[in-house]
Amino acid sequence: MATTVKVMSEQKRARYSAEYRAEALALAERIGVAAAARELGLYATQIYQWRSKAAHERGVSDRERELREENARLKRQLAEKTEEVEILGKTAAYFAKKLD
Repeated sequence: MATTVKVMSEQKRARYSAEYRAEALALAERIGVAAAARELGLYATQIYQWRSKAAHERGVSDRERELREENARLKRQLAEKTEEVEILGKTAAYFAKKLD
């Protein structure tokens, strides 16, 4: 009984712009998801996911969107300040050793 081992090559994920997704969704509305997927060379499930995400985004209020953006900004600031504190701590320890 011989077993074969398949080595999967690394595949890069394609990133599509918001405009491309919107056009793909509009095409899917006109001709159907399966036909649009074939025409664009995508999987139908990908278009369904984009449609679901777009519907969710339409339901999100402006205030919630603002809060998400602010939360992301604050997380970036916290990461920067944490890094600064680490660097200052290491610097203080280095100079404390030099004084001894």
